[in-house]
Amino acid sequence: MTRKRYSGQQEMAPKNDNYMKNVFRIVFISLFFVACQQKITPADVVKINGYWEIEKVVFGQGKDKDYGMNESYDYFQIGKNNSGTRKKVMPQLDGTFLVNNTYENVTIRFAGDKAFLDYSTPFTKWSEELISLSEDKMVLKNPEKKEYHYKKTGPINLLGDGKKTK
Repeated sequence: MTRKRYSGQQEMAPKNDNYMKNVFRIVFISLFFVACQQKITPADVVKINGYWEIEKVVFGQGKDKDYGMNESYDYFQIGKNNSGTRKKVMPQLDGTFLVNNTYENVTIRFAGDKAFLDYSTPFTKWSEELISLSEDKMVLKNPEKKEYHYKKTGPINLLGDGKKTK
């Protein structure tokens, strides 16, 4: 009976192949996630303008809170200088909105590959990171790692009076 002798290098080859395959998989997956992350540009800022309704909040622990019908919307009005206001508005059944004089000043700030909404009132200041933004979806993350998922919305007209809402 003869035994085949393998050198130590040959025995290590299969282990090294698996190791390299795993390294390539990890690198590929990492690049995939980095490439999929949306980069917000100054040209995207115009998409923020309008009425936004919270769909859900994702808490840092991975728990979600879904919102059905909201009593108020956030109305953003951002100008060319990347600053403007955010107001809470309450939609009415006739397509109008109840608005009060309370608002927050908003400035869009770009830092590296990230975009932030910096808010200020006479009483306080805070920031939220703009995670993603499209024509009809927006995600903001606050310092407590809560993610606010918004959908673009508009006036409600349930009265059916034939009048167009503005």
